[in-house]
Amino acid sequence: MAKVCAITKRGPITGGGYSNRTRATQFNPTGTKIKYPNLQKKRIYIPELKKTVTMTISTKALKTIQKNGAFKTLKKAGLI
Repeated sequence: MAKVCAITKRGPITGGGYSNRTRATQFNPTGTKIKYPNLQKKRIYIPELKKTVTMTISTKALKTIQKNGAFKTLKKAGLI
């Protein structure tokens, strides 16, 4: 299972390392860190289809579903 949101398509990003000031004065190798999105496994009920779907989605997608509704959001994402 990939660590990518099914609705927003958000995945891991790399970041970290030294600030520019530290980089100018020290020549140490910088380590990058992978930052993963906040993914949750949720069961979503779609009243229009009278069906429950289990998905791994980000918390941002949960807020979008709360605001716009499950059917509209999943249809826009191309999942139904």
